[in-house]
Parts: sequence; C-alpha cells; structure tokens
Amino acid sequence: MEQTGCYPVKVYIYDLSRGMARQLSPVMLGKQVDGIWHTAIVVHGKEFFFVGEGINNCAPGDTPLGEPDSVVDLGSTEVPADIFMDYLTSLAESTYRGDKYNLFEHNCNSFTNEVAQFLTGKKIPSYITDLPSEVLSTPFGQALRPLLDSIVINPGGNNITGQR
Repeated sequence: MEQTGCYPVKVYIYDLSRGMARQLSPVMLGKQVDGIWHTAIVVHGKEFFFVGEGINNCAPGDTPLGEPDSVVDLGSTEVPADIFMDYLTSLAESTYRGDKYNLFEHNCNSFTNEVAQFLTGKKIPSYITDLPSEVLSTPFGQALRPLLDSIVINPGGNNITGQR
C-alpha cells in the first residue's frame, strides 16, 4: 500500500475538430460551438480516458491527438495509485466496458466527469458535458444522429484491462 499523500489531478481537453467546429457550427447548427471535445483525467503520472475499447491510458499528452488544447487543474486527491487502479478496473469491467461507449450519452467526457468527482469531488466544465444536448437540440444534429451514433473515438493508448 502506498503512503498517504496528495496527488495532482488535471483534465486534459482536446478539440477533435481542430477549430473547425468554431468556424462551421454557426452555419450548420445555427449556434456557436467552440469545439468537439475529448477529455482525459491525468493523475499518478498517466492520462486515462474512455474510448470504444474501454478505459485506456498513456503518458500525459502522448495520444495521437498531441498536446491538449487546454488543461483544467482540479486540485489534488488523496486516493493512492493502487486504489485508483482498483477503482478503474471495476469501472472497466462494468460501466465503462468498450461496448458501453456511446458518442452522445456515455463517452470520454462522461468518464472524465465521473472519475474527476471520485478523485476530487469536482466536475469537469459544463460546456463540455452539455455539448451533446446542445448539438442534438438542433435540426441538423437530429438529422446527423444516426451517423454520429456509429462513431467511436479512439485516440490510442493502452487498455487498462489488457484487452483490445
């Protein structure tokens, strides 16, 4: 068992559209959307995220997405790495198995938000968690939903359960 301590917790935020959402959303959606967000939680020297394969991890900023567009400091946690990994393993075997992934309702941002609350009691920014309902509230979002429901985001990394 590790010694008790405080471990920094950060949220890495990536814009999957690389700025295109900001430019095209007013025309396509009739409202401004600043990005298509992918998030990850960074703690204990690793970046953890949920994708269509389940919960993955890598060195911070080491996905094909490169460096994050922004970083939110959530403070620190007293949850040691071994307990955190046990927690993630239980999530990976239940709530966050790869087959549970859904782009709009159960995605990387849902995972990051839940894990952030477990570690720090804080949520990730609402502009991220509110984005799916914002997009789906538009006629264009509703028309695209069948296509978008089939999309699985996978920025790489290693699956924490060793499965692919």
